[in-house]
Amino acid sequence: MSTTDTLSIPTTATRTWTTVLFDLDGTIVDSAPGITAALERTLVALGLPVPDAAGLLSYVGPPLLESFMERAGMTEPEARHALNLYRADYNSTAVETAVFPGMAGLLERLHKSGVPLALATSKPETIATLVLEHFDLARYFTVITGATEDESRSEKADVIAEALRRLQALGIDTSHAVMVGDRSHDALGAAAHGIPTLMVEWGYGSPAEAVDAIGTVYSADQLAKKLLS
Repeated sequence: MSTTDTLSIPTTATRTWTTVLFDLDGTIVDSAPGITAALERTLVALGLPVPDAAGLLSYVGPPLLESFMERAGMTEPEARHALNLYRADYNSTAVETAVFPGMAGLLERLHKSGVPLALATSKPETIATLVLEHFDLARYFTVITGATEDESRSEKADVIAEALRRLQALGIDTSHAVMVGDRSHDALGAAAHGIPTLMVEWGYGSPAEAVDAIGTVYSADQLAKKLLS
């Protein structure tokens, strides 16, 4: 994704971030191939039409229960059944993904600089933790927050609220937090808490999804300059 001015940050915004919140899928790890493959198998098992590659990719990022209802036209009970089928398929291969170039080094640099990091993902928290642990990245995060298994907490604003609650309970200053993500729901969820968002260009969103962000970055090095300068 890109914006007209990918480097501009309003003069009223601070770059002395007291904490950084990260999305996972499309931001830290390239999980789309595994997710879309499991989605395709799930839809086939349900006897439903399978979208094209772009259609499947649109499922990646937002809460999946919501996507099944909005994109596949399912009722909530149907969507919950589809979600259970999907998880049974996907969870066994969730770690078969890849970390985006430069992101492991960036997380290490941020951690060493003393900036508290929080994961805020709509992916189930147990699976998100497993993925981070698999790549030895969990150690950089003060808190790891994701969706609950029953999806009662899956909207990004709710996940961010829980991440902030956990950080504040540890005495961490969240007054100048920033979100790093790749989809519009990252920016909108953060905005619900007065938190600005930096969008990563290597993710799964479209240029239009960056409209509510304070900037878009095209590399981990550029992101580092936004977060560490």
